[in-house]
Amino acid sequence: MLSNLVLQDTVNGIKAISKCELTVVNLDARVIASTKDDITVNRSDIISFAESQADLQEIGENRYFKVYDDYQLEYIVIASGSEDTFMVGKLAAFQIQNLLIAYKEHFDKDNFIKNLLLDNLLLVDVYNRAKRLHISTDARRVVYILESEQSKDYSTLEAVKALFAKTKNDFITAVDEKSIIVIKELSPEAEPSEMADIAEMIVKTLTEGNHAGMHVAYGSAVSEIKEVSRSYKEARMALDVGKIFFEDQNIIAYSQLGIGRLIYQLPIPLCKMFIKEIFTDKSPDDFDEETLATINKFFENSLNVSETSRQLYIHRNTLVYRLDKLQKSTGLDLRIFDDAITFKIALMVVKYMKYMETLEY
Repeated sequence: MLSNLVLQDTVNGIKAISKCELTVVNLDARVIASTKDDITVNRSDIISFAESQADLQEIGENRYFKVYDDYQLEYIVIASGSEDTFMVGKLAAFQIQNLLIAYKEHFDKDNFIKNLLLDNLLLVDVYNRAKRLHISTDARRVVYILESEQSKDYSTLEAVKALFAKTKNDFITAVDEKSIIVIKELSPEAEPSEMADIAEMIVKTLTEGNHAGMHVAYGSAVSEIKEVSRSYKEARMALDVGKIFFEDQNIIAYSQLGIGRLIYQLPIPLCKMFIKEIFTDKSPDDFDEETLATINKFFENSLNVSETSRQLYIHRNTLVYRLDKLQKSTGLDLRIFDDAITFKIALMVVKYMKYMETLEY
């Protein structure tokens, strides 16, 4: 069903051109839209015309026209007040019927895209429905997920739609109350940097439009429509993993997740077992802020003692002392690559477990 506002705008526009008065009623003879301020319709005339086999009829000074939606009678258009009521009425009925088709196609496309993202379609249905809806099956696409720190509202969704309004082959939808999904068609030669630029453009535009706190995650580019759901799952994982290990970034790509992607898929009991084996009764959370700051800075500088001590504004020997002290308490020497890797993974595992605990509550 079309909205009353769309129908009202349609009849107002046709009247402005033709000077013909137009009224749209439903099958219960209720006025949906009209160019007249005070309009009354004869219910018996409407019902009689609706039940007849005729597609148009003249009753008194009015001409009646039927509007169908897939051979199902949907509206009746009443035209009057002009010498060209026949032509204008036919034009109005034709225009409204085309609006019904366009609206239904848009609704069907949105429904198709949602089911495609959620893997709710058989492979044969994916290609058959895409063909029927005139959606290319072999275009290169990537899925973006937009999530705000605030709850999603209508204005944000409209802002995103406006952002991609000029590109007919992109799709904007939502499958939950928190996020907005953009399926962006790419050129065949698009590089990863172009996908990153699109994400930055989204964040910049929405931030300037008072939609602050926006996080954008995106998956890999895919070349077939059946793979769009994979790009969506990758973007969803990137969004979740980004909240754990990249909380200071508002844009995260699936390709940037690194080892965080593996840790995110570990079961919690296995994580607890790993931490206990490495630290026995201790945990990285037990270290004081100075020690944690030293460890993080040491990792940032690729285990370079001189550069780390310089950035921490401490003497090299002081840093060595802290590393020796850490080795005694954990049995891990961060100056040795294997021990450093073990400790780094342990820190990430603990961070992951803490995040999962917050979700449980």
